[in-house]
Amino acid sequence: MTTSGRARQVRSLAVTTVCALAATVAPVTAASAATTITVAADGSGTYPTVQAAIDSVPANNGVPVTISIKPGTYRGVVTIPANKPYLTLVGAGSSASQVVIVEGHASGQTKPGGGTYGTSGSASVFVNANDTTIRNLTMSNDFDEAANTLDAEQAVAVNTSGDRVQFDNVRVLGNQDTLLVNAPSVSAVRRLYVRNSYVEGDVDFIFGRGTMVFQSGTVHSLTRGSSSNNGYLTAASTDINNKFGFLFWGTTLTSNAPARTVYLGRPWHPSGDVNARGQVLYRGVTMGAHIRTDPWTDMSGFSWRNARFAEYGSTGPGAVVNANRPQMSASTATQYTPTAYLAGTDGWNPIR
Repeated sequence: MTTSGRARQVRSLAVTTVCALAATVAPVTAASAATTITVAADGSGTYPTVQAAIDSVPANNGVPVTISIKPGTYRGVVTIPANKPYLTLVGAGSSASQVVIVEGHASGQTKPGGGTYGTSGSASVFVNANDTTIRNLTMSNDFDEAANTLDAEQAVAVNTSGDRVQFDNVRVLGNQDTLLVNAPSVSAVRRLYVRNSYVEGDVDFIFGRGTMVFQSGTVHSLTRGSSSNNGYLTAASTDINNKFGFLFWGTTLTSNAPARTVYLGRPWHPSGDVNARGQVLYRGVTMGAHIRTDPWTDMSGFSWRNARFAEYGSTGPGAVVNANRPQMSASTATQYTPTAYLAGTDGWNPIR
């Protein structure tokens, strides 16, 4: 997704980068995989980096593995490959802000060896495996928009394409395209359950064709310094054959942007895909005054009215009802609950 003529914003992440220390340790065996692996940048853990701990887990492991990460800032891309399911990454600090995984790649940057990262490849964290849980930590992309003049400045913090993925008490920080709720193909259904968490950004910062329930927590829109347009919360590209896209349930929408300057979303049609008919429902959401009274808008020649956008039971200063804000009926709303979004064909129900 690109946004022309958009204002740039300086936003710094107050973190201190710690160096990765060399360590020689034995790999985790299948017999010990159910135990906890510790990560500490000072060398006091089993491994000094998160990626080293993930790499130590045997491919196609069949038992749960917990990776406990001690407080600190861990710079570098982290990838959970598709052949390593059942991993739990948990920050060992007293709050999510004490463990930070961060990198600063952007779509238009040149990669080592040539070529550019592209939007999906710019992520700081890739969750490609099924049955992954991430808890009590921060995942960030601190690419500095103001200091760069790239043609493409999308900078993803997390790209999740695994199924049955859970985020619990996490912070996801970025600007444009912060959280990519992805799927490996248009026909694949991939589910992400986010609870009690915080996500921030400005342009299309929760986007993709995957299915997501964002329960409780906060979605924060960063100002771009505009008096009229400070960005879009969502850019869903849900396939028309998938009933469920994004559900925001009991969430709070906040911002430091002026009143009535932020959109709830717009429809993303990757490569002009006419079957990408985004589905987004804000249900029981508290909306700040930053939300526009006409909160949906067109994108790349595609009308928002052809997407599946709706609200149900919105409250707060940003919640109004008019012709530009489709409201879901009470009878239809019975079909659009967190359990319905997440059930899939296997009856998955992580809600507690």
